[in-house]
Amino acid sequence: MASTRDLPGVTRAVRFGAGVATLGCAIALFNRMTVRGLPDSAAAIEPITVCVPARDEVDRLPDLIADLRAQTGAPRMRVLILDDASTDGTGDAALEAVDDDPRFIVIRSDAEPEPGWTGKAAACARLAELVDTAVLIFLDADVRLAPGAIAAAVAELRGGTAALVSVWPRQDAGSTVEALVQPLLCWSWATTLPVTVANRSPRPSLAVACGQFLVFDTAAYRAAGGHAEVAASPTEDLDIARVVRRGGRRTALVTAGPLASTRMYRGAADVDAGYSRWLWSAYGGSPVAAAAVAAVAALAFQLPPLAALAGRGATRRAGLFGTAAAITARLLARSVETRTGLTRADILAALAHPLSIAAYTRLSARSHLAHRRGVLTWKSRPLPTTAGGSPT
Repeated sequence: MASTRDLPGVTRAVRFGAGVATLGCAIALFNRMTVRGLPDSAAAIEPITVCVPARDEVDRLPDLIADLRAQTGAPRMRVLILDDASTDGTGDAALEAVDDDPRFIVIRSDAEPEPGWTGKAAACARLAELVDTAVLIFLDADVRLAPGAIAAAVAELRGGTAALVSVWPRQDAGSTVEALVQPLLCWSWATTLPVTVANRSPRPSLAVACGQFLVFDTAAYRAAGGHAEVAASPTEDLDIARVVRRGGRRTALVTAGPLASTRMYRGAADVDAGYSRWLWSAYGGSPVAAAAVAAVAALAFQLPPLAALAGRGATRRAGLFGTAAAITARLLARSVETRTGLTRADILAALAHPLSIAAYTRLSARSHLAHRRGVLTWKSRPLPTTAGGSPT
């Protein structure tokens, strides 16, 4: 049998994949050197309203409330919490955690979203109607905050020209499946998009946003149409950033570093359900485009490790180079996100990058299949089926 060094087509494919991985590594290095993080200390003296939509978050919301109560540097902060028809006692847990703190208002709602709305977009829109301050912040219930996080986020908004600052929290993992999949969120933009360039661009297609922590100039949010403009989107965070840009205003992505973190999903079942609900909408909702991306990812991040192990000569050298570039890119992306030293878990996750790509491909296929069958749900609610953008 001929060895892989005798198959020039294989060598060319490995070199192509290694080139893609190397380009991603270069972009990740640029982002590590240039992406802004929240300031370590700041003060925000103007009135601020923090909005927290919460559905079935009894185990997470009290921790966020405790973090919000401990905020420093934001003396005029008000917090609105919407218990969105929860069935697990979220509202009662919120009231207990608030403990008569006058800055907090807990709103209970049994209303279901109108047809064509996702539950989150409807909850955010309802909360936004109650805001009478110039700064509006949306926080997911699973976010954890250091004491100065809110003040730092507002300082970032007011210190620049963006109408929306998207704060990217550190994505934590508590299981093997989470460790394989969650780092891909930051990696997906940190290795493909020079963020500082994108932050200065008016092009909607270059917007990046994370709905876990969004900081708006309230007037700009309302001028853009708010969440009504993205009512059916499975990726309402990214799409609302695009809407803001289409209105002629800037958006910017910054990383939270040690000031904010989240464990977005808990365990394999949560990961499956969470990603299946929106991955179909990536790349314009096209299964063909999704398959093409998966094929390129396989060439870039799965073929080189195989060549490094089984190839010979030039094929093996290209495989080793591509594998090293992919691992380095993963570590750089994680460093962009955390802004701290890398841990043993980070290194192990980077070494498992080919398995991460396999997990992503599986989730993408599951999402497209569920969308085609019309069975997509999230937190026991059916989801609209219009196409959206890409990750939260």
